[in-house]
Amino acid sequence: MSFKRKNKVLQPQPRILEINDDFSLIKRFIEGDESTFKTLVHRHKEKVRNIIYLTISSPEEVDDIAQEVFITVYKNLKSFRFESQFTTWLYRITVNKCKDHLRKMKTRSIFVPVKETEDHGYNHLTEDMDVPAIVQKAISKLPEKLRTPLLLKDIEGFSYQEIADTIQCEVGTVKSRIFRAREGLRNILKPYEGELKA
Repeated sequence: MSFKRKNKVLQPQPRILEINDDFSLIKRFIEGDESTFKTLVHRHKEKVRNIIYLTISSPEEVDDIAQEVFITVYKNLKSFRFESQFTTWLYRITVNKCKDHLRKMKTRSIFVPVKETEDHGYNHLTEDMDVPAIVQKAISKLPEKLRTPLLLKDIEGFSYQEIADTIQCEVGTVKSRIFRAREGLRNILKPYEGELKA
C-alpha cells in the first residue's frame, strides 16, 4: 500500500518584527499605548546622545539636551505624519535643540569676560597629546552650518539624502557644506599635520 503525501503549500510567514518597527510603535502610541514610547527612547537614545555630544562638545550638557529632545518628541508624536522616517524627524529635532543650546551659549558668552590666560589654540601640545580631543576641538571651530553636516556624514555615516532631510536643505547644499567643512578642518589642523599622522 502506498501513501501519497499531499504537498503542502507553504504560506509566507508574517514578519513578527514588524510589530516593533518605529511606525508601528508610533501608531500604537497614538492609539493610546504610551508604553511604546519607552521602546522608542531605548532604541534611539544613544544615537541622539552621540549627535549631541559631537555637536556641542560639552559632555556635561548631553543628558539634559537629550531629555529636552525626547520631551519634545513625546509632546509632538501624536501629530507625526509618517511622511518620512521617524529617525529623520528625531534627528532634526536633535539638531535644532543643539542649535538652540549653541545660540544660548553664544549669547551668554557676550556677557562673560574672556580670561586673558585662556588658551583658544593648540600652543601647549605635548608628545602625549590627545589626538581625538584635538580633532574635536578643531571641528568645534567650524561654523555650525558646516559642522553639523560634516558630523552627520563622517562620524554618523548618514547618506547625503538623510542629511538633507535632517537639516532641511538640498542635497547639493549638503555636499557643498561638507566639502567646505573638510577644507576648513584641514586648514585648522595643517600646523599639526605631522603630529596627527604620527
